[in-house]
Amino acid sequence: MPCPLCRLLAATLALSICIAAHPAHAAAAASVEVDARDAPRGIERVHLVLPVKPGKLTLLYPKWLPGEHAPDGPIGGLAGLKFSGNGQAIAWQRDADNMYAFHLTIPSGTSSLDVVFEVDAVAGATDNNASRTSTDSLSIILWNQLVLYPAGAQSDGLQYAARLRLPAGWSFGTALPQVDTAGDTARFAQVSLTTLIDSPVLAGRHFRTVELGGTPAVHLHLAADGEAALDIPAATTAQLRKLVQEAAALFGATHYDEYHFLWTLSDQIGFEGIEHHQSSDNRSAERSLIDDDLRHSYLINLLPHEYVHSWNGKYRRPIGLATGNYDAPMRGELLWVYEGLTQYLGLVLSARSGLASLADARDGWAGAAAWLETRKGRDWRPLADTAIAAQIGYTQARGWRPRTRSTDFYTESAMLWLEADTLIRSTTHGAKSLDDFCRLFYGPPSTAPKVVPYDFNDVVKALNTVMPYDWRGFWSLRLNRVQPNAPLEGLTAGGWRLIFDAEPSPAEKGDAALQKATNLYYSLGLTLKDEGALIADVVPGTPADAAGIAPDSNLIAIDGRKYSKDVLQDALKAGGAEPRALRLLIQKGDMFDTVDVHYAGHARYPRLERDASTPDLLTPILSPRTQ
Repeated sequence: MPCPLCRLLAATLALSICIAAHPAHAAAAASVEVDARDAPRGIERVHLVLPVKPGKLTLLYPKWLPGEHAPDGPIGGLAGLKFSGNGQAIAWQRDADNMYAFHLTIPSGTSSLDVVFEVDAVAGATDNNASRTSTDSLSIILWNQLVLYPAGAQSDGLQYAARLRLPAGWSFGTALPQVDTAGDTARFAQVSLTTLIDSPVLAGRHFRTVELGGTPAVHLHLAADGEAALDIPAATTAQLRKLVQEAAALFGATHYDEYHFLWTLSDQIGFEGIEHHQSSDNRSAERSLIDDDLRHSYLINLLPHEYVHSWNGKYRRPIGLATGNYDAPMRGELLWVYEGLTQYLGLVLSARSGLASLADARDGWAGAAAWLETRKGRDWRPLADTAIAAQIGYTQARGWRPRTRSTDFYTESAMLWLEADTLIRSTTHGAKSLDDFCRLFYGPPSTAPKVVPYDFNDVVKALNTVMPYDWRGFWSLRLNRVQPNAPLEGLTAGGWRLIFDAEPSPAEKGDAALQKATNLYYSLGLTLKDEGALIADVVPGTPADAAGIAPDSNLIAIDGRKYSKDVLQDALKAGGAEPRALRLLIQKGDMFDTVDVHYAGHARYPRLERDASTPDLLTPILSPRTQ
């Protein structure tokens, strides 16, 4: 729990951030020129000019990236690094402890340092291409990969002027203020390093911009691997415009000069969403806008979630994440607010905007509740620890995440915020809700981008202003308890209960299409990936776990027949009330094994069922506030 000194530091930091954003004397600016003409094959070339003074200098490559909650700046993709001053090469040495630091000695008479290097636009790309940022037809320009900055400096106090050269015929979108564009080169206004890194560029051969209204204006930029993917339905455009309206009604203010949704549509780039103050970097499957199944998936929550972050995470930010530079470690103990409340509000705004129908929204909550029941790691690890250890949670092996909990603070915290919302609504007989907290904590007056840090005490105080209650005890209990079952009290208090059906909902089908997976979590206890028979993960305590099946195995045959989705579904449909043995042929590496999975019943998929004994609070929570 933060001490009074922490609160004083938070207020001091907020003041210093505001002052730094409007310096009394403009600092000498660095310039960064990026040649992205080779981005289609994964290479971006950089020429950086930094103002310097003679003597010892340490330059840093950004390590701790806002929104990623981990020290995962992709320095492994940096190559060809050379320094020079006045036309003469300057030797450099990497720090022996900090791989992100470079030491130089600047010669006498040198006032500017030339730096050249190139970066790999597929640096760190994994099997799901989560780190890939370019294809033959598009590129996501991430400035954190393209700059160095002096050690000891605060990013608000450093000025950079950027220039970007793109492949001929490409268009782009960004929140970064532009000065001019000539041919294939764009020149941007001088801004702080904070603003530069917070303003990625989406560029591509197949590109479209859609205006979404709002005051200040909100823009949607689409880049795809093919032209057909840009054909956004009129209904989706209307829903996104409604999203802007509903967010304004929820928060009552904005904290951006303008906002840009950057949406990458590609099967070669992994699903992702990264928040920025005046934009968001959204990535999903190429046919996300034109495939009916995908439009029912959790993809419908992607843009609402990242948009909410402009208020929750960028404007109001936990003190442990408001570090002021990119080398200081971040503290994630309040990610249950930063990400958990954002997850909750993203689900709410998806429904209020119409991106999700009420039925889809309820199915989304059912999926979240059922998924949480598979996170068996909660019987040894409290939710608070998943937030504190976020930096390792993102890298834990997928196959064992049900045992480790990984980054459960997104979904489980959302369930707890639902409980808080239903508690406020029921106690005040509908006079108050979590909407009032959002307006108080994130709302008026509207401002330009700035950071206002907060701590746990500030959250408790604001909740008590909305409705007096033991909020400190409420959160302390739920964040620190260890229990086997998921916290579904919010659904119960909202008048709904989790059940299972033999047929998947449209949301479940959409999620399967988006992930290219078959979800058998709630029957056999595993998932199959890549539209094939790769066993991605296994849930502890399920029939698959009892049979000794391991992740990263391959399902070859079922009851003597070669695996196919139809064979699998037929085997599940043949089940009854009594347990039966499904004989599975499993390949692990170059070894084969036959195992019996004992299971009673059919396929099971989550749904919500109305509990008529309790007032329905979920429906008004999900209902629009604007006409």
